Amino acid sequence: MDEPEQPSTESSEPSLVQQVQRLHQLTVYGRWCFVGCLWLTVAPLSVWNLRAEIALWQQYFTWVAVRYGLFYHPLSTLGLGFCIGMTAAVLVWQSRNILLGLPPQEKQRLEKQVFQIRQQGPTHPLWKWIFHYTGK
Repeated sequence: MDEPEQPSTESSEPSLVQQVQRLHQLTVYGRWCFVGCLWLTVAPLSVWNLRAEIALWQQYFTWVAVRYGLFYHPLSTLGLGFCIGMTAAVLVWQSRNILLGLPPQEKQRLEKQVFQIRQQGPTHPLWKWIFHYTGK
């Protein structure tokens, strides 16, 4: 049996629109918290592993030295690349959402998630953030 079709945010009550916006806002905060945690954990470890090369770069900076330093420290390079890549991905994702608005698929996914949170009730971890948030 198919699930009943949920109404879209354009034709539904204003509270659903607010709840979807709050869930999207929580998603944005969550992504930025993840990126911040990466920069606070992975990046310092990666830079610490490159400390000898960084000292060399400070004395004799060449792009070849940077290339070889990164080449011979693949885990550090991967860690820094992951931090930079995730930051760029979140920036592009959020910029697209700001400039073009949320895509219809994303709106539907957020609506479905709000309905699931409603269905589970106060036992859901996001319940108080979505339904009891006053915005003040």
